[in-house]
Amino acid sequence: MPQFPPVEFLTSSWQPRQFPADQGAEVAFAGRSNAGKSSALNAITGRKDLARTSKTPGRTQLINFFALNEQQRLADLPGYGYAKVPEKMRDHWRQLMGRYVETRASLAGVVIVMDSRRPLTDFDWQMLEWTGAQHLPVHLLLTKADKLSRSESMATLKKVRTEVGEGVTAQLFSAVAKTGVDEARKEVLKMLNAEPSRAPDSVEG
Repeated sequence: MPQFPPVEFLTSSWQPRQFPADQGAEVAFAGRSNAGKSSALNAITGRKDLARTSKTPGRTQLINFFALNEQQRLADLPGYGYAKVPEKMRDHWRQLMGRYVETRASLAGVVIVMDSRRPLTDFDWQMLEWTGAQHLPVHLLLTKADKLSRSESMATLKKVRTEVGEGVTAQLFSAVAKTGVDEARKEVLKMLNAEPSRAPDSVEG
């Protein structure tokens, strides 16, 4: 199993003006609150406690940044689609994530985490629209694949790949069974090491 470079917590941001310096390369993780995003991030980085996991979805209320080195970072975006969060909070998250995706010049790609039993929700499609408009590389992680039979999981993967079309990659993943961890690591590192494709934009808080 390939090793992921050491990763350390950098900062949390409630407003765009609190984002780290917009330089180098950054890969963001997005997904519904109960899709297993934190577990996926921990499994890929090889850190049990990098991202906070909780039995209460919606705990990630800020954008959390993690540094691999001075020029490479990961960003854990707030989990979306959690009904018990107040509408005002949901609006703030939506604006924060929209601003991040639309203006972050160092954003090299996005990993969208979705439950393989309930893939491509309305929120997932909204994220795909945001990233598509910015011509960002996107990799889909179909998590909790261990909850499906092999035939069910392969059928789901084929269906998702067909629906999203070319330009978006997808794979099966299970943090529990360690399914697809190597593949996911390679995709994240490939995004981080690719040539930047976007010009810096001004970000105001």
